[in-house]
Amino acid sequence: MRYIEPHGHMVSRTTDDYQDMATAGCQVVCEPAFWAGFDRGSAAGFHDYFRQLTDQEPKRAARYGISHYTWICLNPKESEDTQLAEEVLKIIPEFLDKPTVLGVGEIGLNKNSRNEILVLEKHVDLAAKHNQLVLVHTPHLEDKLKGTRLILDIIKNERRLTPNRVIIDHVEEHTIKMVLDKGFWAGMTLYPESKCTSARAIDMIEVFGGERLWMNSACDWGHSVPLAVPRTALEMRKRGYTADVIDKMIYRNPVAFMSQSPKFKLPIDPL
Repeated sequence: MRYIEPHGHMVSRTTDDYQDMATAGCQVVCEPAFWAGFDRGSAAGFHDYFRQLTDQEPKRAARYGISHYTWICLNPKESEDTQLAEEVLKIIPEFLDKPTVLGVGEIGLNKNSRNEILVLEKHVDLAAKHNQLVLVHTPHLEDKLKGTRLILDIIKNERRLTPNRVIIDHVEEHTIKMVLDKGFWAGMTLYPESKCTSARAIDMIEVFGGERLWMNSACDWGHSVPLAVPRTALEMRKRGYTADVIDKMIYRNPVAFMSQSPKFKLPIDPL
């Protein structure tokens, strides 16, 4: 089995996780910038984090034969401090030209506050100015529906961005249709709690088909499973899906989206 992990926060994972993912067939992992588990106090802290994502983590992944790509942004959890946000936004362009940076992400909303919306709009403008792909975080639980609607409206109003170059992540049963109907890509996050279980994700594939859709683990420091994607592939096999359909969902679809960036290159497929 070959697969791509299109959303994993590997700075929070151990080398054993890399080894397990490589053993399961992972060829590429993509890591969006995210919250560190606490609010950083300065733009310098973000600068060091962006260096870790673009310099250190690709080297660590390469030791296990995995290609590592990343996305750069100020995450929505730290958007309430608008002065800090302005400082961080100023340093992001420095990293967008790095060879493993695919775009701006994961931007979005957390609690749907005014400050979060303001910072999201600035990220969207930045992505449009630099012609970047965009990866979007949608809120969790009761804020998800409202937050997803707000996000879609903000991005649709930015005419320099086309929906096929934007993936809206963490979709669930009540948000996936609106995302796909508006021409965006949709990401299903496979969590043991909240977001999507494997069974729910496969149900959504059966209802909405497999176009403009990918699965990811979004593994981080919390209760998450780095091998969620290959485990879901095994569940798809139990339901009778062909190897070709499974390969499309866990490999070819992520490739199709990320290949819109000229920086994205696949490793040589093993025999």
